[in-house]
Amino acid sequence: MRDRLAAAFATYLNRRMLTLLALGFSSGLPAPLVFSNLSIWLRDEGVSRTDIGLFALAATPYAINFLWAPLIDHLRLPWLTDRFGRRRGWALATQIALIGAILWMSYSAPAQHLWMMAVATLLVTTASATQDIVIDAYRIDSLTPEQYGAGSAVAIWGWHLGGTLVGGAGGLLLAGQFGWQASYQILALAVLVGVLAILASPEPVRAIPRRVAEEEAAVRARLAGRLPAGAAAVAAWLYNAVVAPFAEFMRRDGWLLVLVFVFVFKFGDAMLGRMSGVFYRELGFSLETIAEVSKVYGFAANMVGVFLGGVLAARIGVLRALFVAGFLTAATNLTYSALAVVGQQKWMLAVAVVSDSFTTGLVTVAFVAYLSGLCNVAYTATQYALLASLGNLSRIWLSASAGYMVDRLDGDWATFFTFTAGLALLGLPLLLWLMRRFPSHVAARGASGAGEGAPAA
Repeated sequence: MRDRLAAAFATYLNRRMLTLLALGFSSGLPAPLVFSNLSIWLRDEGVSRTDIGLFALAATPYAINFLWAPLIDHLRLPWLTDRFGRRRGWALATQIALIGAILWMSYSAPAQHLWMMAVATLLVTTASATQDIVIDAYRIDSLTPEQYGAGSAVAIWGWHLGGTLVGGAGGLLLAGQFGWQASYQILALAVLVGVLAILASPEPVRAIPRRVAEEEAAVRARLAGRLPAGAAAVAAWLYNAVVAPFAEFMRRDGWLLVLVFVFVFKFGDAMLGRMSGVFYRELGFSLETIAEVSKVYGFAANMVGVFLGGVLAARIGVLRALFVAGFLTAATNLTYSALAVVGQQKWMLAVAVVSDSFTTGLVTVAFVAYLSGLCNVAYTATQYALLASLGNLSRIWLSASAGYMVDRLDGDWATFFTFTAGLALLGLPLLLWLMRRFPSHVAARGASGAGEGAPAA
């Protein structure tokens, strides 16, 4: 037993995992700045609930970043790519842009210039969504398929260190002491954690599957025989960068069902998350209490859930783990309905937050590992961005109606959260179908991307 525990922990104790932890921190940090904390800041400034809900639309880049993900896979940046490599060069570029965008956001005044705050938020989400493409590709390229579970857990731990603990709880505490603008300025500098991690880490080596390399070479040869040299080179680059990643994915059995499942799976949780901060404030909880319970206690529960989520996926398989965790996640939404009935009771706030955070940790590890396993190493950034973007699409676009829904319910939060529990169950029947029709989907990457290959340029 002791040897098993030692082997399990040894998986996490290496420099590669430490890098993924720091990059996860940098990826998670902007999330509360454009979601939960921003909602509280806007409410404190007197912005209506409907307008707060509409701010979710500024996070659209998280849902469509697959559109420019091919650039991350194929476009070289001047000097940065030659000096640091393709993944590290792009990571540094996006992190510098993110720091600048958060600083601009900190100088916005939502009460006087709400549109300026919306534009600043859009810049932050664009830089952050692009950084996510790079970080996810770096993680997948750096690991073997056997390490995806551990790598996903470490990345999620890092995400919550940055997003829940530092950006979320730390941001609220800083805002309570120094004001919202100072809070955002300090957190902009925290992105340097990711910058330092990239500077201290090696560029991953991508071994392109031989079949993919042969297909791309055949495309170049066909175009070279039909077009002038310059035009043929451009057309081949565009095909291999933009068309090939999606064409390869669409040749797989059940690909459309996978996309639909990814889209609907976390819809209910997104509706809850969009308005939870507003809900806490309307119940009368202080920023300090929200930081303590929602961020610190919730963070601890989530970390336990992440660890057990990895264990659950290893024991019963990724798809079964997704089903169990998805059902539990829907059930814990009902604890927020209970909090709405009980009112301003800290103990009930803790029950709601801890239970929801725990089940979120369970489900996220299996979900991220599943998406990672679907990516062909030749198109890691593009295919993972496509899958992750679909998951974000319902969270961002559809959850924009959350504030309007609460207003239409005349502030009946208990009914609203009961409705979100029902929405959280939408993906489970489709998941059962996938489990029966395509039980080996989690091995899709091995089927589509395995094979001998050479390091990518």
